[in-house]
Amino acid sequence: MTESDTKITLIGSRLAREGLEFIFKGEMPECKKCRLKNTCLNLEPERRYRVESVRNNDIHQCFLHDSGVLAVNVSRAPILTTIESRKAIVGAKILCEPLNCGKRDCEVYEVCHPEGLSKGDKCKIVEVLESLDSRCEANYSLKKVKLSW
Repeated sequence: MTESDTKITLIGSRLAREGLEFIFKGEMPECKKCRLKNTCLNLEPERRYRVESVRNNDIHQCFLHDSGVLAVNVSRAPILTTIESRKAIVGAKILCEPLNCGKRDCEVYEVCHPEGLSKGDKCKIVEVLESLDSRCEANYSLKKVKLSW
């Protein structure tokens, strides 16, 4: 990972620990009056990020976090999802197309439709993990994969 792969942002001091993954939800009404909002709001909403490191222990006041916020380095976190088995090749670059099976009660539905990944995202398969064929209620031939984006 290079310096250009990370961004500096602010996160609640109770959450600021290396390895924490979170979905950035975007601006809240309380943010409008904050002088540090440009640093907090520099991430893409509805995307998954990972805290790579805490920059220092200087706590800044925040209208949302009662214990204040700390500066951290974050990067886009890999996402676990499913892909058709025939397309599951390590190193392949893909355009994400979530399966439209409509079976929300299926035990693998959440993996097939992970938060932080959108239709049309350009991703790279970094790892093929396991076959989910026997667990898919729509009878798709699926592999669980780890994607970078």
